[in-house]
Amino acid sequence: MAVERRPETDRPGAVDRRTMLRGTALAAGGVLLGGALGVSAAAPAAAAAIPKVYTRSDWGARAPKRAVQVLGQGPTHIVVHHTATGNASDTSTSHAAALSRSIQRYHMDHNGWNDTGQQLTISRGGHIMEGRDRTLQAIRDGGHVLGAHTANHNSHTVGIENEGTYTSVSPPGALMSSLVDTCAWLCLVYRLDPQEAIVGHRDYNATNCPGDKLYSMLPELRDDVGTRLREQLRHLSRHVGQELTLEELPTYPAAPRSERVATFYHGPAIGELDTTT
Repeated sequence: MAVERRPETDRPGAVDRRTMLRGTALAAGGVLLGGALGVSAAAPAAAAAIPKVYTRSDWGARAPKRAVQVLGQGPTHIVVHHTATGNASDTSTSHAAALSRSIQRYHMDHNGWNDTGQQLTISRGGHIMEGRDRTLQAIRDGGHVLGAHTANHNSHTVGIENEGTYTSVSPPGALMSSLVDTCAWLCLVYRLDPQEAIVGHRDYNATNCPGDKLYSMLPELRDDVGTRLREQLRHLSRHVGQELTLEELPTYPAAPRSERVATFYHGPAIGELDTTT
């Protein structure tokens, strides 16, 4: 897999094209509003794709030790991880929140990192949680919060932690459904081809992460995300009155019980090329 290839930059004149499409989308009358997530009519493309994401405030995150680093350019790849923890039966939102707090506590207090390493976390109940500080804001802005989840590749990858250990068992359906939603959202925001952009941690580092079973499901995940993207583009195209592609979309995305865990180590997360933890 050619995981190092970066997407083509915008063509000359593309900004004017997006500006025109933005006006057309506004004329659609806000038909793609995501009211529960506070999405305005100025962001129809994002509203069509955004899953429910619980913010750091929702799950009770601690403040990072210092300001996180935000890059102006978005990531080129989406790295799928598993937490390498127990396959909990609790699918509640409160459990998902406790999981996020446990991960953050381990990363900050045990690893000595600035904050949670990954940008997003999905629980076995399918609840999607914001990870590292300012992740949702960076996605809204089309940028990238520099994390600590894939050694030597953190500058161009967004990491998704999936609760559980998937060496021999498959993730539950709720988790996989949310993973499809999350990857489709990120691919739409950053104009990524899921066939090239979605990778496993082991594609970059010497690790078994995200487990043999989940890793074997990545081709199906890429196909499902591609199908979802095509559906979203068709939906948006109908409302703006012309066929759209990922390259033509405007760039103004928008957002939206405790279990003791022994370790969250699933392979190299930072390397000598990384500038932050």
